Amino acid sequence: MSGVMERIKRFVRSPQGRRTVEQVRRAAADPRRQAQARRLLGKLRGRR
Repeated sequence: MSGVMERIKRFVRSPQGRRTVEQVRRAAADPRRQAQARRLLGKLRGRR
């Protein structure tokens, strides 16, 4: 399992990983995306 974590760490430190992280941060700050995520989590929780 630590091999997977190392690969993830290397990716996040790479230029492509940094761009991806920045895109995700911008999307997470968007109120529409936040509402979309809440709806999805609500659906997933309701299945239990």
